Order: sequence, then C-alpha cells, then structure tokens
Amino acid sequence: SRFETCWPALMKDSHGVIIIFNPELPSHLKEIEMWYSCFVQQQPLLDSQCLLVAHHKPGSAGDTENLSLAYPLNKLKLIHSNLEEDPEDVRMEFMKYFRSIINLINESREREEMSIIS
Repeated sequence: SRFETCWPALMKDSHGVIIIFNPELPSHLKEIEMWYSCFVQQQPLLDSQCLLVAHHKPGSAGDTENLSLAYPLNKLKLIHSNLEEDPEDVRMEFMKYFRSIINLINESREREEMSIIS
C-alpha cells in the first residue's frame, strides 16, 4: 500500500485498533488478516484492544451475518454494522469498546505510578 510509510506514525502510542471491512468482498477478508498482523500483533496490542466491524451496505445480502473468520481473527470482538437497520446497536458496541480501552489505559497508568513510587 502506498501509505505504508505512514504506518509507524499512525501506530505510535496507539491504544486501540478498529478494523472496518466489507464482509461481501473476499479480498477484504484477506486484507484484514494483514491489518491485524501489522497493527495489532506487531505492536503488540492485546486482542481486546482490537474491534472488527463488518459493515453491511444498504440493500446488501444478509447472509454474511453469520460470518465465520479463521484463526486468529476469530478471537477478536466482531460486530455487524448496518446503519439503516440498527444504528443504536452499533453505537452501544462502540461505547463498550471505548470504555474497555479507557479502563486499560487507566490500569497501565496506575501500574506505572505504582512502579515509580515503589
């Protein structure tokens, strides 16, 4: 990708990664493995710091709802977004995800502070 030179800057000090993809495109399913490898595994971030969003375009086939991803992507939290049908559901999932990231940041900050004190 022509943006690969920017990746280190994007990754620096990041606390979470959200990968949004079109589940109807086989090429996307291959690409998310690469994104996961670069942005999550190599950083390294915890799997809980990564959220996968399968975005369904209006009027798209619904049979991708029971999407089964291969290892290691199947360990990640996967949500389906369909903003026509259920925007509220997606909003709730995003809030949960952000809350978990904030908790992680606070916990690691507390650990750092304790290590400075002790």
